[in-house]
Amino acid sequence: MNAQKLSKRLEAVASFVPTGAIVADIGSDHAYLPCYLVHKGIVHKAIAGEVVKGPFESAVKQVKMEGLEDSITVRLADGLQAINESDGVNTVTIAGMGGPLIVSILEKNPQLLQTVTRLILQPNIHAKVIREWALSNGWAILDEVILKEDEKIYEILVLQRGEMKLSEQEILLGNHLMANRSDVFIEKWTKEIQNWRRVLSSIEQAEETEDIVAKRKELLHLIDLVKGALADESR
Repeated sequence: MNAQKLSKRLEAVASFVPTGAIVADIGSDHAYLPCYLVHKGIVHKAIAGEVVKGPFESAVKQVKMEGLEDSITVRLADGLQAINESDGVNTVTIAGMGGPLIVSILEKNPQLLQTVTRLILQPNIHAKVIREWALSNGWAILDEVILKEDEKIYEILVLQRGEMKLSEQEILLGNHLMANRSDVFIEKWTKEIQNWRRVLSSIEQAEETEDIVAKRKELLHLIDLVKGALADESR
């Protein structure tokens, strides 16, 4: 992967960046995504934010090597603090982190999202918490993608400002992903059911406590939710 050729998941993230947007890529690492967006003419101005000194220096070096210092500003900052009001950022990308960490970044400095109209978020795990955050903070899911790369499955959530309603099943699985029910979606949730059943099997041997009873009930409920969505696929 480099600034000219992104990984499959980052290419998918890039595909949701509106033409002419001013982007802040939080946790930019080597700044591959902002560099790619500028090279492709999708954006003309971007911020690359990185909280760790090593990746920050890599991003600075990459931007300089690509000759994009006039278009991309690299900042050493904690999360959204990489954004200044004067930047006019309207699109934020956060990729390659767990869902809870992405949510913590969004919650830490919400005032810095005032000019932002689109969030493109790629959690490695626990996309559910992002959907829960969106429901509580005036964001609606515009689109969702699930893909597999190097034997790992990733989800991408595209949010815009607005209200939405999601069922418990849609919060867990994603309403767009449920509607499409791709092979990767089926694979991911089939494996999750298998994992939950293994846990169920293991706790059957444990002493019957309130916690064990609650855990069993939770797992059976999750299995029912997912089985319902997978069963729809064959109708």
